[in-house]
Amino acid sequence: MLLDGFTPWPEDTAAAYRRAGYWQGRTLPDLLHDWAAAYAPRTALVHGATRLTYALLNRRVNRMAAGLRLRGIEPGRRVVVQLPHTPEFVITVFALMRAGAIPILSPTARRDPEIAHLVAATEAVGYVGPAVHHGFDHTAMAARIAAESTSLRRIFTLLAPGEQTGGFSVLPGGCLAFPLHTVDEAPVPDRHTEASDVAFFLLSDGTTEPPQLIGRTHDDYAYQLRATAEPLALGAEDVYLAALPTESNLTLGCPGILGTLAVGGTVVLLDDPAPDAAFRAIEREKVTVTSVVPTVAARWLDALDGARAGLDSLRVMQIGGGRLHPDLAARVEPGFGCRLQQVFGRAEGLVTVTRLDDPDDVVLTTQGRPVSPADEIRIDAPGGQAGELLVRGPYTPRGYYRSPEHNARAFTPDGFHRTGVLARLTAEGNLVVEGRVQDAANSGGGRKPGPTCVNSPCP
Repeated sequence: MLLDGFTPWPEDTAAAYRRAGYWQGRTLPDLLHDWAAAYAPRTALVHGATRLTYALLNRRVNRMAAGLRLRGIEPGRRVVVQLPHTPEFVITVFALMRAGAIPILSPTARRDPEIAHLVAATEAVGYVGPAVHHGFDHTAMAARIAAESTSLRRIFTLLAPGEQTGGFSVLPGGCLAFPLHTVDEAPVPDRHTEASDVAFFLLSDGTTEPPQLIGRTHDDYAYQLRATAEPLALGAEDVYLAALPTESNLTLGCPGILGTLAVGGTVVLLDDPAPDAAFRAIEREKVTVTSVVPTVAARWLDALDGARAGLDSLRVMQIGGGRLHPDLAARVEPGFGCRLQQVFGRAEGLVTVTRLDDPDDVVLTTQGRPVSPADEIRIDAPGGQAGELLVRGPYTPRGYYRSPEHNARAFTPDGFHRTGVLARLTAEGNLVVEGRVQDAANSGGGRKPGPTCVNSPCP
């Protein structure tokens, strides 16, 4: 059932994506059932001393989904999820989807104004967050928002180890608050969901306030997982270190946490990307793949101090989320003894990556090529010059949620997303991100006529 306020792909375009096999008509919770059946005894998630097999992960998702339904979370309803790097993040997101609800994935750093906006914009009925995280009382924040909200009536709180208690409380205004670990009931049949339905919401990258909501469907995100795993050669023997926020597109699905689970690998959830903690996790769990931003990569390189004992398991380090200076890029492979893969990806869609067999100059100086042959790119400038990057494709949604005025500016009439990113294409078709269009305009630059197009006829 089409969610009110969500902009679907045109039906002829959607049909073409299905015929090509990009969209396979399977929901993410359905896929988790498949993964659990195929990889039941293998380790799916690691967090400190906690280890969950695929079978146990699926079982906990089933039981939480039943518990959420019993506590009033109905199909189609929206629930804000603001959880740290714990197994409960993965379990909760899948359990909400399995119950038919739609998670809204928010960074833990967002506070009252941003969370209140998400609740109001989506008419969210629930909130899931930690009791206290980095000294901030998330439960109290949720209670304050619920007191002013006409929709928020359920709060689920992740308690710290040793603080787990039973029962629930009734907050002023009638909102019910439950410890998350008590949301556990005998499994019931999954709620029916179409693969074309919105699976969850991601938030725009922070250049707009309040953030825009990006509805990602089961079909499009499942395809993104497959398309990004292929150039990484991701397989069942890989161990992925999730060192960045779990709700970010890079960590969640490029191929990240979900892509690793899709191939039967192991995901290691790390609370803090500080070098000493990261290096211990890599050594202990024999991590083969991780993804970081340039600032984290620089910290890790500086902490190596010329030695990389215990890090020999690393096969690939993905770096995205910001421009990687070629000088820093050149330090990665000698420093860590692994292959660098540059990644450009947005929550709105389009992921480009360098390939593992690309020449070194391509890996060091570009963000690679699109992961899908159906990704269409336009650069609003003549060949080889920098201009605004416009994109459309099988995992690039056609609009922000409930934002028609913004969509009129952010999308062209033929469905290309105006990213606001300043970029150019090399003669070989590799993307080079230069910055933001607004920054160039402020410095006296501007759009240049005559687009450059890849996989798309120029208008």
